[in-house]
Amino acid sequence: MPRTVSFDEMTAGLKASPRMPVVFVGHGSPMNVIDDNSYTRSWAQLGEALPVPQAVLCISAHWMTRGTTLVHVSERPRTIHDFGGFPAELYAQQYPVPGAPGIAREVAAMLSSHAHVEEDVEWGLDHGSWAVLAKIFPNADVPVFQLSIDLRMSFEKHVELARDLKALRDRGVLVMGSGNLVHNLRALRFDGVPHDFAVEFDQMTADWLVDRNVAAFVEAPKIGNLMRLAHPTVEHFIPALYGAALADDKDDLAFFAEGIDLGAASMRSFIYA
Repeated sequence: MPRTVSFDEMTAGLKASPRMPVVFVGHGSPMNVIDDNSYTRSWAQLGEALPVPQAVLCISAHWMTRGTTLVHVSERPRTIHDFGGFPAELYAQQYPVPGAPGIAREVAAMLSSHAHVEEDVEWGLDHGSWAVLAKIFPNADVPVFQLSIDLRMSFEKHVELARDLKALRDRGVLVMGSGNLVHNLRALRFDGVPHDFAVEFDQMTADWLVDRNVAAFVEAPKIGNLMRLAHPTVEHFIPALYGAALADDKDDLAFFAEGIDLGAASMRSFIYA
């Protein structure tokens, strides 16, 4: 039976696994790139525990498309500073990782039966990807490529794509979702006190993950006002849907970061392995 375990318990045998885990990171503010806090330290701890992947496929909340799923296939993805109003130090950060064009093109072909998929060389790595991976793999030596989120696609279709990606786990590819289980920028507050809706929705989704209840993720829009408060827009929720759908009964679950940042951003992060 699948279990929920502590992160320390999971990491005891993680490096020996021949099968790559599935990871979802609650990425929060771009300032986490240059900040040292409990969340960024948990990302670094994850990187120390993981087996070294052949490549990382990242599904980030910050690459949205409509009507097409894009797979980035360049040899050297650029570091995108897709944010505004932050310190100059943040814009100076670079994450010069290699791409994974061979695997990326295979993924594009593999997914084409379920979606309109095209190759892309223009995008690169947005901060949902590189800002997290810079803490997980700070040497920038693990190839990375991204898959866009087609906002016109139903949640059911996203699950189909996720399940097509499962085969990558046995080929040394780490699939990582990057978003937030609660993400309401209009409700952010700097006193740090979490909104009740944020706490409730964060715990609800944690329970779905424990129960392996992918159907609950798919049906989340039916919840109504609570879902609308937690996610006025759904791009930060969909990467978690991929994380849930890529797991199976062989996997144990661990949460390696938890907390509500700025009142309305869940930093809960999880790994199935």
